[in-house]
Amino acid sequence: MEKIICRIRENSRLAKVAARFMRVQSVAMVLGRTIHLHGASRERFLSDVAWMRHEACHIKQYQRFGFFGFLWRYFAEYLRRGYYNNILEVAARAAEQDPAILDNIEII
Repeated sequence: MEKIICRIRENSRLAKVAARFMRVQSVAMVLGRTIHLHGASRERFLSDVAWMRHEACHIKQYQRFGFFGFLWRYFAEYLRRGYYNNILEVAARAAEQDPAILDNIEII
């Protein structure tokens, strides 16, 4: 399987908005192949394997559904079930225990 190259963007304004909305100090969010961070450094993110696996799952969801397809599904799920019960988030939390989820993901 082909490697998925993704980037990390620290101090992201988009992630800052998400952190305020979610009322948390630090957040990571994925848009396409970019992991946006707020309140966390690249080093902190990369040292947390479960967090990396969670975001890698979202990257693979983007690959599966396409950029707008993922956003549409995520928003519809959020409206239907909220954040915690959103099926895309449920899958990402499950992926936190899956070592294979990081296969073919390269973070630069």
